[in-house]
Amino acid sequence: MLSVEEARRRVLEAVSPLEVVEVPLLEALGMTLAEDAVAGNDIPPFDNSAMDGYAVRAEDVSGAADENPVELEVLGDLPAGYTAEATVGPGQALRIMTGAPLPAGADAVVPVERTRAVEGRVLVLEGVSRGDNVRRAGEDVRAGERVIASGTLVGPAELGMLASLGHARARCFRRAVVGIISTGDELVEVGEELSPGKIRDSNSYTVYGMVLEAGGIPLRLGIVRDDAALLERTILENLDRVDLFVTSGGVSVGDYDMVKDVLGKLGEMNFWKVAMRPGKPQAFGHIGGKPLFGLPGNPVSVMVSFEQFVRPALLKMMGRSSLFRPQVTAVLDAPIGRRTGRTEFIRVIAEWREGRYHVRPTGPQGSGILKSMVLGNALAVLPEEVGRLEPGAEVTVQLLRP
Repeated sequence: MLSVEEARRRVLEAVSPLEVVEVPLLEALGMTLAEDAVAGNDIPPFDNSAMDGYAVRAEDVSGAADENPVELEVLGDLPAGYTAEATVGPGQALRIMTGAPLPAGADAVVPVERTRAVEGRVLVLEGVSRGDNVRRAGEDVRAGERVIASGTLVGPAELGMLASLGHARARCFRRAVVGIISTGDELVEVGEELSPGKIRDSNSYTVYGMVLEAGGIPLRLGIVRDDAALLERTILENLDRVDLFVTSGGVSVGDYDMVKDVLGKLGEMNFWKVAMRPGKPQAFGHIGGKPLFGLPGNPVSVMVSFEQFVRPALLKMMGRSSLFRPQVTAVLDAPIGRRTGRTEFIRVIAEWREGRYHVRPTGPQGSGILKSMVLGNALAVLPEEVGRLEPGAEVTVQLLRP
């Protein structure tokens, strides 16, 4: 059996980033930038007021106070989006709105709430220093500065920054289309009644959600019965539609577990046993140049295997530089009994308490207990050689959800 680390290494070496596409800016959310975003101008491009108030010369009002107001002549109003024709001279002020360019002659802004307007004049009730309440040109971004690096996931802040830089379109790595196949005669669709021996297909919905969460485009290709010819046809008919396949079920050693055989016939087999629990039986390879992950059939095995292998590969294909979930050290609050020999992923509830993370198992840890993934927000990763753990032990934890 391969170690988790070796299996992951083989997977990541076998996949490459997809091509770069140019998309309208709003479509770039959740995609990965394929080139650096460099500022063509300062942001903000000019000194401007940080608040509504009066643009003044600081030396004119340095001694202003409630009991000693300074009276200034008001030259007019300056709303945002316009520039002033007048220059602020000694004993003068210009009423200014947030974001408006600082007029010539002024070097500070007095907040409007520290003033009192009189006919054509203003009483300043508080002194300011040079630069107070002024946003300087380039204080956010300097012209020529690399603002966002290639390989960055585009989120709301990145959208706003790209817009500020004047980018109506963005060059990003293409989203991967993932074909999802559930295998097994025992499966029925979600809306069907259950007859003896049948279960509803949950794996394709779970994988669909995990692909979507990772930024990919999921494509459910339906349930494929335990028929190798049907599985072959389903894969080959969709080779041109998808960038990666994920199947669930059919990778063990039973007579009806045919995914690994189909993969071996149509493409190249890389591995199909990993020293992990849950998720030991797996298949990985390429068909027609497209990666195919054959995951186990049990729902928890599907999710854990997807997290360790499929998700990092998917992110790499979509150009991401950060491929793995956040990993922290946590204190165990309840005992964990286990057998050594495989890396084990325990579903846990992680909480930040008393200055560090604490975790406790969600309950029964069987590979068919999907509720353990619903209740948990993290995976405790126990190395192959680690046996029973008592409360107070430190464990490595992958954080899946906030």
